[in-house]
Amino acid sequence: MILAASPTFAQKNPERNVYYGEQHLHTSWSFDAYAFGDTLTGPDTFYRYALGQSVMHPGGYKVKISEPLDWAADTEHSEYMGMIQEANDPNSPLIKKAPFLAKTLKIGSQKDPMLAFKVLSASIAKGHPIAEMLDPDVIAPVWKKIVDIAEEYYQPGKLTTFCAYEWTSTPNSSNLHRNIFFKDCAKVPRVPFSAITSTDPVELWKWMDGQRKAGNELLAISHNSNLSNGHMFPTEVDDKGRPIDRAYAEARLRNEPLAEMKQVKGQSETTPLLSPNDEFAGYEVFVWQLLGGKGTPNNYGSYIRQAYKDGLAMQDARGYNPYKFGVVSGSDSHVSVVPYRQNNFFGVHGTVDDTPEKRISGASVLGLNSLWVSPAGLSAVWAEENTRDAIFAAMKRKETYSTSGVRIPVRFFGGWEFDPVALKQKDWVKNCYAKGVPMGGDLLPAKAKAPTFVVWATKDPTSANLDRIQIIKGWSKNGQSFERIYDVAWSGKREPDPATGKLPAVGNTVNLTSATYTNTIGAVELKTVWADPEFDPGLDAFYYARVLEIPTPRWSTIQAVQLGRVPPDIPGPGIYTATVQERAWTSPIWYTPSAEARKSVEPGLTVAELKQKGAVALDGAQLKHLVVGKTVRVRNTVTGGLYEILYGTEGQRLITAVNGKTPDLNLMGDMMHGLQNQYEIRNGRLITNIAGAPFEVTVYKLGNKYYGARSNEFGYANYEVNQVEE
Repeated sequence: MILAASPTFAQKNPERNVYYGEQHLHTSWSFDAYAFGDTLTGPDTFYRYALGQSVMHPGGYKVKISEPLDWAADTEHSEYMGMIQEANDPNSPLIKKAPFLAKTLKIGSQKDPMLAFKVLSASIAKGHPIAEMLDPDVIAPVWKKIVDIAEEYYQPGKLTTFCAYEWTSTPNSSNLHRNIFFKDCAKVPRVPFSAITSTDPVELWKWMDGQRKAGNELLAISHNSNLSNGHMFPTEVDDKGRPIDRAYAEARLRNEPLAEMKQVKGQSETTPLLSPNDEFAGYEVFVWQLLGGKGTPNNYGSYIRQAYKDGLAMQDARGYNPYKFGVVSGSDSHVSVVPYRQNNFFGVHGTVDDTPEKRISGASVLGLNSLWVSPAGLSAVWAEENTRDAIFAAMKRKETYSTSGVRIPVRFFGGWEFDPVALKQKDWVKNCYAKGVPMGGDLLPAKAKAPTFVVWATKDPTSANLDRIQIIKGWSKNGQSFERIYDVAWSGKREPDPATGKLPAVGNTVNLTSATYTNTIGAVELKTVWADPEFDPGLDAFYYARVLEIPTPRWSTIQAVQLGRVPPDIPGPGIYTATVQERAWTSPIWYTPSAEARKSVEPGLTVAELKQKGAVALDGAQLKHLVVGKTVRVRNTVTGGLYEILYGTEGQRLITAVNGKTPDLNLMGDMMHGLQNQYEIRNGRLITNIAGAPFEVTVYKLGNKYYGARSNEFGYANYEVNQVEE
């Protein structure tokens, strides 16, 4: 195919334009997509789709994107990339070098594509790679085809394409995948670095550093951290058992400026278990483990907001933060084409879920129910022009945001000199760049008592009105991290509840019988200038904006109605609802105190200081004697909170009072019977499980006083045991 000459495009815009793109997509050249029934497509199919052309879905019907993309990347798995196609090409290097293997793969893939998938994936999982398929002479021609196709479709000003691929590391069923982007298709390696070579992110970063030295500029984007079982954002040791130290943080920051917030397998912002006070945390929570992994997955280390919070605590306690990354989104579609809208959803796993009947009936592949899947997210970048150089630069500086698939334009700036009328100025964007920093940036040195933030959003013209804009703040003190959600701009004449501060819901116009909604509520535009009312200049903090639409019907509701059925009750441990509130999340703006400002914060007590004073850790017998069968009063020295906790003799605990008041009965029931409120004493530590993660408390005795140090609080002993009752 020969494309028309590249069109001329507008002069660079110094105030930047928003460009929407796709950073995560598979065609039949990925062997898992081939196994799912996508056997005939290639990267060119995706790029034609991205341009707005109608293309053939593997299910045998035409599909078309709701609106063309501005930029895109085909990210085939580097592991056995294109090998099934090579086995079917009589002139391929694979057939010439390993004819019997190629013939076997060809026959096997034609007879049962899923069997071919299982053989190839098993060779990776068990560490027994197929040597002939790792030969650079075999891999290089496939990679070159992908590069050449990306070059062919690159039309600056219309469609920017990137040469990219996916590094698919999945140790012990934990998703550690990254998408690797190259700035210039003329400067790429002969072959990609694959997870067959190493499943270790540290080794990937070393390879990337080497590529940079060779003149090949590149970056990595982590994806689906929600499926990583706590391994994507570690705080103490990585999946190899090595400490998370300064070298780790610097390598990660150097190579991974971005993470994927949303894709077809759920969102990675947060969960109700991690953010119980966030009423919007239960959005498309996808609970599943790759390759048949079992057990309750660990929420800590798997979600982006918690990683931001942990990063602040690490910065304060250790002097480095590995988790200062921006956000994008994507699809991870394995069907070459991507549904971004609830009303244009046609599945993402080949012929497994290619019809409404299959999807609504819960057709599954590898244990993944099609009802759990949602439309893809979109990546948005603010760049001077639609070119590789400009978009890559925006990704590097993290001036990016993520959407759930809709196109909500969002601006977010932070500074010290924005006044309440900043948005009323005609050239307000220019002034914001001059006086502050955009999303993805670090606040400049303090010039006022508190930072101010300018946030603006307008509705997607083809989607629902806006409900509200929120600013999510995180901060850290003495190894503990905190979050708070502020409603800063909203539609209508609603007023926050004076007692709780909670903003009433916007309402709901969705008709579940017809799967429709109306834009009779909500706003077309929301904007404000907001100052942090609780700013402490001595504490590390981050801020990001979240924009919510009014409720609309989920795809499963729409298609159930089209089939004459009621919206399905979706099975499984995730959270899926008949209606959704589409949204956008910006990259954060960070605040880092100066050394002088840090001195204003009263230092906490550390384990090292306790030991220097002669404190001794209790052993298992002493710990059992102290707490089992008793009510323990514990004071959190960071927050001042006072908790009464009954430790039962059968391994269950009950919080009986918080700050002298009885907790809500429903909460008490959850605490008494929920898994997260079981406890055990092992190896001299009191262990509880919260959101899938074990937290260990070591109790120290100093004189006649007891102090507790909890894991994941970076060496601080933040708890005083004030009294024990039989």
